[in-house]
Amino acid sequence: MSREQREAIRQRRAASPLDLGGEVHEQRALFEQLLSHSPVPPDVVVTPTHLDTVPGLVVEVADRPSVGTVLYFHGGAYVFGSARSSVGIAADLARRSQTRVLTVDYRLAPEHPAPAATDDAVRAYRALPATGVDPRRVVVAGESAGGGVALGLLQRIVAAGEPPPAAALLFSPWIDLTLSGDSMRTRAEADFIVSRTALRRRVRDYAGDDEAAVRRHSPLFGDPRGLPTTLIQVGSHEVLLDDSTRLAAGLVAADVSVTLDVTAEATHVFQSFAGSWDEADEAMNRAAAFVHTACAAG
Repeated sequence: MSREQREAIRQRRAASPLDLGGEVHEQRALFEQLLSHSPVPPDVVVTPTHLDTVPGLVVEVADRPSVGTVLYFHGGAYVFGSARSSVGIAADLARRSQTRVLTVDYRLAPEHPAPAATDDAVRAYRALPATGVDPRRVVVAGESAGGGVALGLLQRIVAAGEPPPAAALLFSPWIDLTLSGDSMRTRAEADFIVSRTALRRRVRDYAGDDEAAVRRHSPLFGDPRGLPTTLIQVGSHEVLLDDSTRLAAGLVAADVSVTLDVTAEATHVFQSFAGSWDEADEAMNRAAAFVHTACAAG
């Protein structure tokens, strides 16, 4: 990543009025505007769908064979975002991996606090077979808070003894709502996307103030045994870096196949900057290869 690329992204973020710790309803519109500003490529087909009662979007590249399905959960600190706001990264992943992506509109806090988002994720996953989708050709994926939703879904499915997906892909997952990772402090100055102060307010919206409840709704502290092969991608300049490193260590200890893919000097969900950051393109290519292989082997 060149210094010019990094500085351009930093300046773009600094000029944005978006405040992740700001008033929810005011910031939701800004979040949608920021993430949905780019037009959808003309060969990408976006179709509304429902998985059981859970709405979402099917994102696929026209006239291209698909090797499988990605069930995708958007980011937004558990209070922002939508399936529509994730279409850009979903379309990019669909194109590079030769899959179709189902991006899910799970319910948001504070109107629907935990565990509503995970409940919706489980409902959506369980509805896949009725649509003709084989779980063995599914990769469950998510970014940021969506990574937490994805991990919570996987833990629930495995605990219930239900067929797991082929693999999991997590982009900068936020899975520790206790905010206890050392990187909250050591990466605070480097991370120009996310701050501990903003995350703390969003934790209250999603999980409340009770310490036991906050920990209970943190997938990092859930049981990792039996989870599918997992790829975790994260930047070294993230306050959430330790969420990923600790998850990877827990998966290793549980004999789960895991790859921890850390990109130096990259920040939160940097894959969304593909086309602007060289390393974002490279990371998306690695993620897409992982997804394609997992789906094709199913």
